[in-house]
Amino acid sequence: MSVMHRTVDVNGVSVAYRESGPADAPVLLLLHGFPTSSHQFARLMDALDGAPHRLIAPDYPGFGRTRTPEDFTYTFDRLADVVEGFTEALGLDRYALYAFDFGAPVGLRLATRHPDRVTGLIVQNGNAYEEGLSDAARAFAGLRRDVPGDEDRVRGLFTEEGTRFQYETGVADPARISPDSWTLDLHYLGLPGRADAQADLAFDYASNFAHYPAWQSWLRTTRPPLLILWGTGDPFFTPAGAKAYLQDTPEAALHLFEGAGHFALETHLEQITPLISTFLTTLTP
Repeated sequence: MSVMHRTVDVNGVSVAYRESGPADAPVLLLLHGFPTSSHQFARLMDALDGAPHRLIAPDYPGFGRTRTPEDFTYTFDRLADVVEGFTEALGLDRYALYAFDFGAPVGLRLATRHPDRVTGLIVQNGNAYEEGLSDAARAFAGLRRDVPGDEDRVRGLFTEEGTRFQYETGVADPARISPDSWTLDLHYLGLPGRADAQADLAFDYASNFAHYPAWQSWLRTTRPPLLILWGTGDPFFTPAGAKAYLQDTPEAALHLFEGAGHFALETHLEQITPLISTFLTTLTP
């Protein structure tokens, strides 16, 4: 089935999203990471064509084709507010979550706000435990806007070198990564106001750590069906973060991918797709 490209207004934010699958099918909400957008799921959505699920992938404010008012405040709480409003605008009262990178703090905020709506969770290199933070991630989260040089370090991630670093670090064969991915990311990062928005989110990232206990409590008490997919070469989120989920959901399925980095879908789509497809068939709508 063809992927459709749509927009919907959410309190003045024009949210762009990709959608495929039957309108009356169970929903998988795909939540992307930094510095990308819903386009990171384009190949996965094609690969899952024919799966009995409606696949929906929005672009957050400050990402992709989504457009925001000039006075929009870029924090993780606000990203979650908009995605929450997006689900309500589309009438999504039940859905499974695919949470990657930034998608983890966004999606887990939704889950703790509305635990009755989440039918299952797929986590791919999305951290929710202190154990999963690499030294580089801890150092990055410790940057402060009022410290000389720190903002320059943050904005270095928005360059071609910084973007390719995120895609290629820890990957056994970087030639398997299409340059189209990071090239499109650079296009969106270069749009007016986008670098400022991303800097705001970078300096807000440490706010997520205070939510870890609540997210872990939700996992422990709700015990959602959970599929954990993790590229072991991720320079930010280590495999210890993947294994930490088993502390609260020991029945979860854990798959570690050697030779994959942060963007594991870029290099291991063929291995990951059947795992997701099988997982979706186990979920109760």
